[in-house]
Amino acid sequence: MTSMAQSPPVATAFREHRRMLWGLAYRMTGSAADADDVVQETFARAVERPPARTDEPLRPWLVQVAVNVARDALRRRKRRGYVGPWLPSPVEGVDDLAGPPAGATDARYELRESASYAFLVALEALAPRQRAVLLLRDVLDYSVREAAEALGLSEPNVKTMHHRARRVMASYDATRRPSMAELAAETRSALERFLGAIMSQDAAAAQACLADGARLVSDGGGEFRAALRPVLGPDRITRFFLGLTRKIGVPARFEVRTLNGLPALVMEYDRPHDRWARRFVVRCDVDSRGAIHAVHVLSASAKLARVA
Repeated sequence: MTSMAQSPPVATAFREHRRMLWGLAYRMTGSAADADDVVQETFARAVERPPARTDEPLRPWLVQVAVNVARDALRRRKRRGYVGPWLPSPVEGVDDLAGPPAGATDARYELRESASYAFLVALEALAPRQRAVLLLRDVLDYSVREAAEALGLSEPNVKTMHHRARRVMASYDATRRPSMAELAAETRSALERFLGAIMSQDAAAAQACLADGARLVSDGGGEFRAALRPVLGPDRITRFFLGLTRKIGVPARFEVRTLNGLPALVMEYDRPHDRWARRFVVRCDVDSRGAIHAVHVLSASAKLARVA
């Protein structure tokens, strides 16, 4: 094995770009644990099989290795069985998940938006290659040629995949809220109003916080009790939460935290209740009127590993 001392340019470049590579791998897989593995594998390849020419910028080569390792990890994850709906793992702090190169201003999706939960959920509809193409073209601002070289594809294939990926993302693009500061304030307000209504058992007030087509997805990973199918509509979502509070009571501790750039509620119970989790994250997405149109409840331990 080539040691780090024998390939200082590669090791130095890896340390410089490690956080960027993790952010790319996280966006590719939607999993913090998979992103850790991708970065570790990228480092191993950089040390064992560095590029022939180290006099050229190493960032493009590292991105090429990381995105292809991440694409394989995404394929494996999608082949594995999963109990109930799968949701991305939330993370604290996205501002330093370096994205586009310094000075790149033409990327379709801004850095914080591309690590937002709504964006990651939308990416799940893409095939692994489409996801890679979209991230390279619309987040890292790669040219068609650069994306083709990174993925080992022809330029016409990249153009076709990019067109199809954007078509799949059309519903996200139609409702996207790129002003994250404004969105954060609206999200916190909606989340606090909805959960306040639930805690006070006010069904009418809770339903008033939800959009007509609201959708709840719960991810317990087969480890804890959770809804195995999406819960649709204000009435059913409200009944889901009211039933939850009746079964497991009021949390011993709860706090609004910033996860993936937006406020979310972290709740903890002192003792488990018949396969109910001791820890939950509840987050939501709001529409242009401030009404909640998506609610995500996460309790699987692996998903909450990056939430302190």
